Amino acid sequence: MRRREFFGGMAGALALGRGAYAGCACAVEEAEMQAGAAAPVSPFQGVGSKVRITGMKAIGVSLTPRSDRPYVFVKLETNAGLVGWGEGTLEGKAAATMACVNDFSEHILGADPMQVEHLWQSMYVHSFYRAGPVMGSAISGIDQALWDLRGKILGMPVYKLLGGPFDPRGVRGYYHAAANSREQLLKLRESAVEQGVTCFKTGIPGSWEWLERHSKIDRAVKQLAMMRDALGPDIDIACDFHAKPSATVASILVKEVEPLNLLFVEEPCPPENIKAMARISSRSTTPIATGERLVASYGCRELIEMGIVDILQTDINHVGGITALWKVGAMADASGISMAPHACEGPIGGIASLHVDAAMPNFLVQEICGGVTQSSNDKVWEEWLGFPAMRMVKGRFPLLDKPGLGFDLTEDAFKKYPFGGSRAMARAFHEDGSVAEW
Repeated sequence: MRRREFFGGMAGALALGRGAYAGCACAVEEAEMQAGAAAPVSPFQGVGSKVRITGMKAIGVSLTPRSDRPYVFVKLETNAGLVGWGEGTLEGKAAATMACVNDFSEHILGADPMQVEHLWQSMYVHSFYRAGPVMGSAISGIDQALWDLRGKILGMPVYKLLGGPFDPRGVRGYYHAAANSREQLLKLRESAVEQGVTCFKTGIPGSWEWLERHSKIDRAVKQLAMMRDALGPDIDIACDFHAKPSATVASILVKEVEPLNLLFVEEPCPPENIKAMARISSRSTTPIATGERLVASYGCRELIEMGIVDILQTDINHVGGITALWKVGAMADASGISMAPHACEGPIGGIASLHVDAAMPNFLVQEICGGVTQSSNDKVWEEWLGFPAMRMVKGRFPLLDKPGLGFDLTEDAFKKYPFGGSRAMARAFHEDGSVAEW
């Protein structure tokens, strides 16, 4: 058979099977699409719960009118009177994330909240285009609220649903070190000892050129050395490079800081440049950490498979919620990689992180963007939730005993902090005006 006749026959067979080929799978008839959209609900009618989601809200909350990172909270209401809360805060893109949450209403309204995995898959897969930070954050907020409802329906804290806790004392955490001089660092150590804090994180100051001067590298190393000396050997120190240096400069820095026995170096280069990360990792005896900007377990697969990193730091508000953070942790555990989740947004995501941390065998430490001294944000969170959320006791975040995520909350709590809209995040520039990482 000649080639032309073969393809002519194939076209005829397709036409007999389901009508003339329309040129693209996207051109499926609308009636068929509508039937497919309704189909997933019916097979589960006999096995799911009787609870149904009747309402979903995306709530923007700005602690200050011009905040560049207003919180994005998700509220799910049910026919059983139960309410689930989640968080999908995305710095600099709050309005976009809120719009994306609302776009998922057709996936969520009328659904059984017990079917967390099914709903996660539907939001991710049926969106067709794979999730970036906006979609990932929207899914994160909804997923956390679903798990909150799941725990409340079953009368158990989420960490117990996940098989935890591993340590009844709570979850080990670290604060950020707000100290620049030796005197400040000595006071920080004194406060840490009093509170039982065993770990701090710091960073390298300023912006960094592609090829940086040795004097700047030397200053950064000396600053870290002073911190190590002042805090002593019994307090762990992590250093966030924040993807500022090039791979060349980062390779020099990681070698220079090896004698300081840091807990880890975070984001030594942009996380999307996997080959550069591998190059740095191969030259360092200090553990390498990254992951706060990655979405879904799929976004971590290559880093895990190639053995490039020692610690993953996926953020429960961006990665895809409890479901995705749990999967990343399981993938990492199978490859001997530890988890130190990032959580520098609001209190709901932070609390949700603790539930996953408490049930992960490869958990290392939990970040929170706060310090040993209670901040104004901490006081607002306590006002909302009725307890000091994300504050450590004897160096650990306590585990909540109530069902779900373990707190009660009403929309009235946010009335003093109306949504001020999206604001651009901080922008850094080099001396010649070119764009710099910050």
